[in-house]
Amino acid sequence: MPSISLKALPTSLKQYFIITGNYWGFTLTDGALRMLVVLHFHALGYDALSIAMLFLFYEIFGVVTNLVGGWLGAKWGLNRTMNIGLALQVIALVMLTLPNEYLSVAYVMTAQALSGIAKDLNKMSAKSSIKFLVAGNENNKLYQWIALLTGSKNTLKGVGFFMGGLLLTTLGFQQSMLVMASFLFCLWCFSLLTLRGDIGKAKNKPKFKELFSKSASINTLSAARLFLFGARDVWFVVALPVFLAQVFNWDHWWVGGFMASWVIGYGIVQSCAPLITGYGSKNVKNSKAQAPSGKSAIKWAALLALIPITIALALQMDFYIKISLIGGLLIFGAIFAINSSLHSYLIVHFAGEDGVSLDVGFYYMANAMGRLLGTVLSGWVYQMHGLIACLWISALFLLLATLLSLKLPSENKQ
Repeated sequence: MPSISLKALPTSLKQYFIITGNYWGFTLTDGALRMLVVLHFHALGYDALSIAMLFLFYEIFGVVTNLVGGWLGAKWGLNRTMNIGLALQVIALVMLTLPNEYLSVAYVMTAQALSGIAKDLNKMSAKSSIKFLVAGNENNKLYQWIALLTGSKNTLKGVGFFMGGLLLTTLGFQQSMLVMASFLFCLWCFSLLTLRGDIGKAKNKPKFKELFSKSASINTLSAARLFLFGARDVWFVVALPVFLAQVFNWDHWWVGGFMASWVIGYGIVQSCAPLITGYGSKNVKNSKAQAPSGKSAIKWAALLALIPITIALALQMDFYIKISLIGGLLIFGAIFAINSSLHSYLIVHFAGEDGVSLDVGFYYMANAMGRLLGTVLSGWVYQMHGLIACLWISALFLLLATLLSLKLPSENKQ
């Protein structure tokens, strides 16, 4: 089989590979940072609500960044938004290298705000870029590429969780921040030297008032995404790791390792979602007809809603708590991964060709709002009512996502 020279690849494709590599490297530090903050401040005596508050600005600024970042991506090009995101993450990590006595809640929230901006600039840049690599009528291929990108990212985020627990155990919090900042600084320098071109730059300069989508399909999908990710984070972000530490008496290594394994498996399922849902067969001739539509989103969201209900009932009845929680979480992760891949495909498919980052940015603004809502509720509800209450709220959110999905186009068309 003849080898393919990198020099022979189109410039836009080589740039996309660099952006994807940046995204992967960034994701490692982002996953590790989240696990480090949760475990370190829990060890310092912070309660669940206080830990959730540390992520408040992270999620709030993620909402703003996705909205404005999509506009900036269309205006400046996705290479610039990617580099800005990398630089901001380096600054956020360096800020957290101070001794514990200087790490006040307000200070950590500020550092997390920069990290939230950085993360969503990177995600928006990477996911928007893929729209330009696939011909407009190759929807099946688009779905597979997006599933692979999203799944690999989440697998690496899981590795980041594992890395966070390992770094905290071996190096401590401040030294871990320094190591990650040094790694990302090198990645940023490489990006500055190699990223070229204007991937995603709109031909017609977008106006600021165009930030909000006028597409009914995108608005509906965005609302469903909000409740989908709120349903995950309301019990996964703060409640679950604190529960594992408090009730199961797991140490940092076990909590970090388990959360890492979950997200790695979640990412693998995301990558395989086209095959699982029946849209990834190599024998599919009419890729446009075979690509998923709103019907797929309805079916998988409804199936997912059953999982937190089942886990909550098992915990209420004291039915093999460890097996019910861990087993239920694994099933939830697999089905959630398929939902996420379907949504990620549908937003890129619905997005307009010119200034695609505007639509993608608006959609991920809703995603960030869901994470914000879920994160705050995860800490508050767990502290006031426990993990079972978090699971019931998760089920309610998923039922709302299912109902919203009923309004999506039942056929795969723009």
